[in-house]
Amino acid sequence: MNELIAWLPPELASLPRYVVAMAIGLLMGLERERNPAAKAGLRTFALTALLGALAAHLAAALGASWLIAAGLLLVGGMMIAAYLHAPQQADGDPGTTTVAALMLCYGLGVLVWHDEIQLAVMLGITATLLLYFKPELRGISEHLTRRDLLSVLQFAVLSLIILPLLPNRNYGPYGAINPYQIWWMVVLIAGVGLAGYAALRLVGQQRGAAVLGLLGGLVSSTATTLAFSRHARASREMLPVAVIVIVLANLVVLVRLGVLAAVVAPTVLPQLLPVLVGGLIAGGLGAAYGVRRLQPHGELPPLAMGNPTELRPALGFGLMYGVVLLAAAWLSDWMGPRGLYTVALISGLTDVDAITLSSLRLHNLDKLSVAVVVNVIVLALLANLVFKSILTFTIGGWQMARHAIAGMGTVGVGMVAAWAIIRGFSA
Repeated sequence: MNELIAWLPPELASLPRYVVAMAIGLLMGLERERNPAAKAGLRTFALTALLGALAAHLAAALGASWLIAAGLLLVGGMMIAAYLHAPQQADGDPGTTTVAALMLCYGLGVLVWHDEIQLAVMLGITATLLLYFKPELRGISEHLTRRDLLSVLQFAVLSLIILPLLPNRNYGPYGAINPYQIWWMVVLIAGVGLAGYAALRLVGQQRGAAVLGLLGGLVSSTATTLAFSRHARASREMLPVAVIVIVLANLVVLVRLGVLAAVVAPTVLPQLLPVLVGGLIAGGLGAAYGVRRLQPHGELPPLAMGNPTELRPALGFGLMYGVVLLAAAWLSDWMGPRGLYTVALISGLTDVDAITLSSLRLHNLDKLSVAVVVNVIVLALLANLVFKSILTFTIGGWQMARHAIAGMGTVGVGMVAAWAIIRGFSA
């Protein structure tokens, strides 16, 4: 934008801002033009955006900032008067959405004048998307249950109320305990779980074993493994479906860990990513072979999932994460990497997130090297796969477990092979 202004004569230096403001207005107006009930379309929105830019221009030139507020009141009053004059709408819409959209368009014009062009364009596009996808958004809200809404509200409490109140300081031995960082990990895990839970609710549980396995793995791979092991024991016909769902759910764990590493400690990714990709490739081939051989079919049973944002599980994970973090720092200082590997094997049996996030946190504190972090995560994943293999055998029986163990075994083999290759190259 600055380069373009430099080429224009001084008297036209403001022209590009007006052009951008008008483009935003045309974009929003194009969507409203399609709505027969709306009393503002292409021209009205474009002119309103231009009015916003002009009001900001005049306010800056004359030192009269009240002009911006006066223009906003004028736009809102004009639209309210238009709807009061003809209140009956074909679809029962009172027109508040169009009024709000037009006032936002005016504000975006003001933003453009103040050189917030990128922000104004992003907000304009977002507003247009919200206007366009009204039926889809209404459908989502109609399908939300009380429990779904509670999940969203609880996540808001975890992330927007509790998190900002916690001190961002290091306490305890080795400076390993940071309340803010611990709760940030809780929010991160709860957010991943909530995303999977929401996707599972939107997509539905009868869309196929592959979808159920992938989304179940996002929410909780352990819960998915436990539930479908029980289904396989209860019904022999469910065995093929259960195996595929379990293997895919545990493949998603690798994707989750990659995302967590990218958010918490991106410097670990170059060495960790090949290991995760190796497990994904080998496990994916094993899952594809299983689908072809077992040929899962039939109606899927419901997958009962707990609310991933409930306060009690969140507190439990935060406590476990803090304990694992402290134990990892202590044993790493006392015994070196061997102590940390012991923690990885033990804690990884039931939960791989806590030891993964703990090792990433210690790496950020310059207490662990990248190679040690990768070793810890690999050991925790292997321990977790062993635990789930035992779970499938004790709950689902040998007939189902042998297929599930073979699928999860390919994941482990792929990770170990990639890990060995990386170590060979680094040596």
